[in-house]
Amino acid sequence: MSKAIAGFSKLAKDEKIEWIAKEYFANPEEAAALVRKYWNNDAELQKLHDEFIENTITNFYLPLGVAPNFVINGKEYILPMAVEESSVVAAAAKAAKFWAARGGFKATILGTEKIGQVHFMYTGDTTKLQAFFEAIKPKLISGTHELTRNMEKRGGGITDIELRDKTNILENYYQLHATFETVDSMGANFINSCLERFAKILKEEAAAYSGFTSDEEDIEVIMSILSNYVPGCVVRAEVNCPVEELTVEKDIDPEVFAKKFVTAIKIAEAEPFRAVTHNKGIMNGIDAVVVATGNDFRAVEAGVHAYASKSGSYSSLSHATIENGIFRFWIDVPLALGTVGGLTSLHPLVKFSLEMLGKPSAKELMQIVGVAGLAQNFAAVRSLTTTGIQQGHMKMHLMNILNQLKATDDEKLEAAKHFETNTVTHAAVADYIETLRKVNPTLIEKDFLQ
Repeated sequence: MSKAIAGFSKLAKDEKIEWIAKEYFANPEEAAALVRKYWNNDAELQKLHDEFIENTITNFYLPLGVAPNFVINGKEYILPMAVEESSVVAAAAKAAKFWAARGGFKATILGTEKIGQVHFMYTGDTTKLQAFFEAIKPKLISGTHELTRNMEKRGGGITDIELRDKTNILENYYQLHATFETVDSMGANFINSCLERFAKILKEEAAAYSGFTSDEEDIEVIMSILSNYVPGCVVRAEVNCPVEELTVEKDIDPEVFAKKFVTAIKIAEAEPFRAVTHNKGIMNGIDAVVVATGNDFRAVEAGVHAYASKSGSYSSLSHATIENGIFRFWIDVPLALGTVGGLTSLHPLVKFSLEMLGKPSAKELMQIVGVAGLAQNFAAVRSLTTTGIQQGHMKMHLMNILNQLKATDDEKLEAAKHFETNTVTHAAVADYIETLRKVNPTLIEKDFLQ
């Protein structure tokens, strides 16, 4: 039987919850109680969260952790990281501490250009279209002045508009390809507003243009939208030190480690199957800071992975070399971020995170986020080429396993001691807890005695 409902969005929050609980859960009272349990006790704060999106029924929490000891361009930071995956924060902090003792991270902005496009179809003579574009280009700029005025006061605005012939990939397909500087805002709304104005002017001017003499020369606008692929909005983060200073483990020769590390990076550069997981590890660090600072991690992810494929094959975002005894490790990553607008002025913990970072500009935030990705990558490749990734990861994952097994506080203490010297797997932890409960039943929770 269909569970479709008309007018759901018009229901009060409690009514939405009651309907969902009744229609989809075996125990409606328990389901509704769980949802309400995650409401914020501060009614005003809860109302703010309810209004972020549509059909809100509750809050879905992520841990907000911090990674200290980052030194970026000589300045000390503690990075906010909103992430659910075990070991991400610990790995970032470990890498930060390691490189702080070796001069810290260097970050450089390579560009801040954002892109938007008006996609349209045109069946006439391309030379006529080019002449038309050259004639109306000043009107495209002047016609958006009311939209760009405030951005221009801050040093931003439209930087260029091009006509691009894309008929080689799709018949009759052309673009207005526009570039923008949005200063400290991510700029999505600003760019999209400008593009829609371009489209309006394009259609109006085409209808009145004397150079178009037939119906075949009509322009049909398909859509106007920014691009999340921003190859001109890129930050470089890097570290370097003499090879002999790469003392990552007491029993591993620094030169051996450096060569193995560089080879691991070259594998990720050459092998797409490895590159995807390699870059996912980079995004562990990037996404965590992006989320904590109220930016759009989905846009960042899409743009980053497109950038990783710019050569025609998916490849590593990071690179490493050894030259004249110096180990160098760096990443170039496209990041369209903002520190004003959106959630940055609304979400209390976003404001908290930005203040903890020293209220950075968008450029400074790009540098911080790029460094977070490089730090995460260094920690992951360091583990992979030395002790293996599972040793550290599963140690951090131990608490999640214990919580799944409903371990008591005393059992958790015993397990932590035991697995200091034993390999952590889900089966090993389950077996240990079962054995512990047989040997010492006083550790068992009341629920397990019933």
